[in-house]
Amino acid sequence: MDDFARRFSMRNGRLMWLLGAGVSASAGIQTAWDMIWRFKRELYITQRKASRKSVEDLSHLAVQALLNAFVAESETLPKPGAPDEYSALFEATYPQEQDRRTYIEHMIRGMKPTQGHLALAALMQAKHTNIAWTTNFDHLLADACARTFGTTAALNSASLDGTALAGEFISEQQWPIEVKLHGDFRSRRLKNTSEELRHQDAKFRQQMIDACRRFGLVVAGYSGRDDSVMEALEAGLTEPGAFPGGLFWLHRGEHPPFERVTRLLDRAAAANVECGIVRIENFDETMIDLLRLLPKVDAAQLRAGALERRRFSFAPAPAGTKGYPVLRMNALAVTYPINCRKVVCDVGNAKDVQRIVEAADARLIVARTQAGVIGFGSDDAFRKTFEPFKITDFGLLTFEDRRLRYDSQERGLLRRALVAAIAQTCAMDVRPRGSRDLLAPENPASEEWQDLRHIVGQISGGVPKDRSISWREGVSLRLDWASDRVWLLFEPRIIFDGANEGTTAITSDFARERTVRRYNQVLDKLIDYWSRRLAGENIRALRIGDGIDAAYTLDKRSAFSYSVKP
Repeated sequence: MDDFARRFSMRNGRLMWLLGAGVSASAGIQTAWDMIWRFKRELYITQRKASRKSVEDLSHLAVQALLNAFVAESETLPKPGAPDEYSALFEATYPQEQDRRTYIEHMIRGMKPTQGHLALAALMQAKHTNIAWTTNFDHLLADACARTFGTTAALNSASLDGTALAGEFISEQQWPIEVKLHGDFRSRRLKNTSEELRHQDAKFRQQMIDACRRFGLVVAGYSGRDDSVMEALEAGLTEPGAFPGGLFWLHRGEHPPFERVTRLLDRAAAANVECGIVRIENFDETMIDLLRLLPKVDAAQLRAGALERRRFSFAPAPAGTKGYPVLRMNALAVTYPINCRKVVCDVGNAKDVQRIVEAADARLIVARTQAGVIGFGSDDAFRKTFEPFKITDFGLLTFEDRRLRYDSQERGLLRRALVAAIAQTCAMDVRPRGSRDLLAPENPASEEWQDLRHIVGQISGGVPKDRSISWREGVSLRLDWASDRVWLLFEPRIIFDGANEGTTAITSDFARERTVRRYNQVLDKLIDYWSRRLAGENIRALRIGDGIDAAYTLDKRSAFSYSVKP
């Protein structure tokens, strides 16, 4: 992100923007991902005649698994995770365009521009950015421009009702310009279904392709789901001198971008277009970071907008015995190692490194980065394992905050080492699941788990509907960054043995039935239990006497928030 900010500061007027739903998320507008889960729920409730309460909590993994199993069984809906999932579910839930328009109108009613929108409007006022293409229906950028410019006439907007306007605005340089590719919520024409998105208005498509010859592009809050916009970007790459200011895709979250986005950037790189993924925390913070190197941009409305928003600060430790309303969180502050070993050698990618470590049967926890192989373990084990690959540097790597703010290789290394340390200390076995790990007691019958039994009763057993599947009470762990530090996020879970994709519906039903009545009192006890169980000082991953081990401290008190009077 810091590299991108410096490049952006030097490209006055040379970069246009493509905005997706993610840029409006902090305003309270649902993202496509949010809407997908709501559509699944509406279809499930109406088709299965189910109670809304049974699937009310869309953040619950058991509810998500249940809804995904329902969708997967359908012969007409796309499989979960398919590129056309949003549009197909929207059309299946609300087949009539007027109902879809009503849904969008209710969703964005009363929303106000965010810091990100105000920052972009300030860039437009300074003519540092002149064009914003958007797939959004909302009016937040227009509202931000009205506040920044002091008039509603400053922003030239083109929607599906006036496709020729976009080309005229660009050719006549009537800056700033907003082009609403899928329509405005007030428009008589909206694009939000598979058939509509496949046939992006031909004029808009050509205008975007033409603009790609003149400007670079920054993509923000857009997943790359619909074919129409992606086809236009791909066609733009075939033009001579495409994206002269570069092609930068802002991406947040733990998961990689859609494969089609990666292919687009690979093709751009092959065509010698300056391009890349820019890892960000969120759109608002990113836009403020861009303004830091542009001191001449007028940020008065941005500062005024900040004053209107709630201000948050670190909650001081509670004192005394008086009760107070408190929000308890499932997070423990982590103190992690400062350094790890770094080995530079002629080794392959991450999979190659893991295969080499496994073949050597070495007690190493490693990751592959551009800097080299990094990890924890004895120096002797590192040298024996990687000496055949011509070691040219055997040193240290210091963990940097900027590399821990997102799901980097460094953060993944710290997570795997921490999970290994917890598994040894707490006598639990581990199952990796992407950027998180599932842990369950090795011996649930042991007396050391008696406190957990007092809270939830039985902590292991068989699944009645399929006796080949067994279950254990456990916990899901992952690392995250918030409030300028690393946290361990833990979630009580039901862990299954012997389950597979074909038994998802059975295990989801069992987990939901077992956990559905765990209200605040029980959840508070569970969070308290796991906080005490996981916490500790000098928790070590390898317990070695030489080299570099990974030693952690986990606070016993979970994170919390409460109202503090100024």
